[in-house]
Amino acid sequence: MKQRQVVVFVSLLAFVLSLLVGGVLILINGDNPIVAYASLLKGAFSTKDNVANTLATSTQLIFTGLSVAVAFKNGFANIGAEGQLYVGAMAAAIIGIFFPLPGFMLLPLALIMSFAIGGLYGMIPAILKIKTGTNEVVTTLMLNYVAILFTSYLVNYPLKAPGAPIGMTNNVQAGAKLPVLYHGTRFNAGFLIAVLAAILVYFYFKNTVKGYEMRLSGQNSEFASYLGINVDNNIILSMFISGGLAGLGGAALVLGIQYRFVQGISPGYGFDGLTIGLMANFNALAVIPFAILFGAMRSGSLTMELLTNIPSELSSVIQALVILFMSSENSVTKYIKDLLEKRESIKKQKMKMKGGVDHV
Repeated sequence: MKQRQVVVFVSLLAFVLSLLVGGVLILINGDNPIVAYASLLKGAFSTKDNVANTLATSTQLIFTGLSVAVAFKNGFANIGAEGQLYVGAMAAAIIGIFFPLPGFMLLPLALIMSFAIGGLYGMIPAILKIKTGTNEVVTTLMLNYVAILFTSYLVNYPLKAPGAPIGMTNNVQAGAKLPVLYHGTRFNAGFLIAVLAAILVYFYFKNTVKGYEMRLSGQNSEFASYLGINVDNNIILSMFISGGLAGLGGAALVLGIQYRFVQGISPGYGFDGLTIGLMANFNALAVIPFAILFGAMRSGSLTMELLTNIPSELSSVIQALVILFMSSENSVTKYIKDLLEKRESIKKQKMKMKGGVDHV
């Protein structure tokens, strides 16, 4: 429990430090950081509509944060959630546009196919690592660009809507759209699906044999192999689940917000998911609040830009700073743990000395 508390503390410390550095940058720009951050919070939470839009933005971030968490929990560095989101979004768009089915069949099919295509795409770097020893950081990162460019080709040529000024498909059918939970906003049932996915992933790793095997494989693959666990199969399965979750993030964008596939549909949700997964220490339930936090930064940054001279890109700078500070997590965690152990040791020595005096 203490180790978990230390990890949470380090994650929050990284975020606070990034806000402080961001405040310095705001001061250099000639603006008041307090006013800037207040306007950001206002844009994210000041009205019911703003809260709803913040949760809508958080939906994709929950999916990509879970995607990263599942892969890293099994010891696989998945940097490819962005590409897996793109192929999942394209799968949802194709099903939603071209399949003449009633709504009670069309929407589930679109979600299932987005998960399946995202999962199959996620399996590619896993298979390459097992068969050829290719570094997964390189393959998952490069496959992002393959997915983005391939979907860009599709949406600009064979699937482009007639007369569209930019690369985009036709709208999906009404039956494929996720139900809106708060009218007048983008908040839709995708958020509930994302929260349910987080709960299922949490219980999968905590209460199932396969989840335990994956966790053990991620912690010590050699020991897991010694116990008879098939580490390679776990890598493939974890990347199928990881890619599938990212694919659902793409489906939530197409079926719940855009209602079509648009070129460049994601502003970097997959890469945000990497930061969220790291801050949550790959805990599925912890992904939810951190995703909402980053969703607030995204949705509130536009209001900040309107009310101040601070560009909305500041939120991206803060996220980059979070990654920078999180990179020193191991050193900071070790330092804090050493302090706590030293404190416990001193406390025990004092108790022994006090017990000796009382005995005398």
